[in-house]
Amino acid sequence: MPDVVPLSGLIAILRGIRPEECVAVGQVLYAAGLRVIEVPLNSPQPFDSVRRLRDSLPPDCRVGGGTVLRPEDVDRLHEAGADLIVMPHGDPSVIRAAVQAGMACAPGVATPTEAFAALAAGATALKLFPAEQLAPAVLKAWRAVLPPQVPLLPVGGITPETMAPYLEAGARGFGLGSALYKPGLAADEVAPRAQAFQRAWLDWNATH
Repeated sequence: MPDVVPLSGLIAILRGIRPEECVAVGQVLYAAGLRVIEVPLNSPQPFDSVRRLRDSLPPDCRVGGGTVLRPEDVDRLHEAGADLIVMPHGDPSVIRAAVQAGMACAPGVATPTEAFAALAAGATALKLFPAEQLAPAVLKAWRAVLPPQVPLLPVGGITPETMAPYLEAGARGFGLGSALYKPGLAADEVAPRAQAFQRAWLDWNATH
């Protein structure tokens, strides 16, 4: 397995965002302290949004594509400036394409078998998806057998109030979906949601 590139913290999932909206939203997310932003490919003109985010945000902010299903989409995202691939599944061909492009990759896994297969293909981190069916007790059991340096990132139904049990079990971050952003939300509506997530994240880390 190659050296693991750190990928942790809060990942903003901007499913459904439009290119003309993404810069303002990206800037309030960055101002709130989030440093990883994902545009799912089933959003309107996602490659345009990725390019706009990459051009408008500082280099210490990861920008990537989510719901990546095909190796050719990895190539398009790389051309758009993305440095992160997020998947709902663990297709080895997509993971390998990301690795070959020098991009971090977080495939979706729901069993230990899928987790180890994704790591064997070169995954950087593991997206535990959907988190609603993977309780903190499951994550704790996985943490006992997976390489300790591999970030485990629950995604699905995460709110500021539900993060702590996963963190106690060994999560290194989360994908934040509709509790952070829904299509049509303005930047000034996203800002307080981002601040609430970041505050919960910082409060937990300050006491552990």
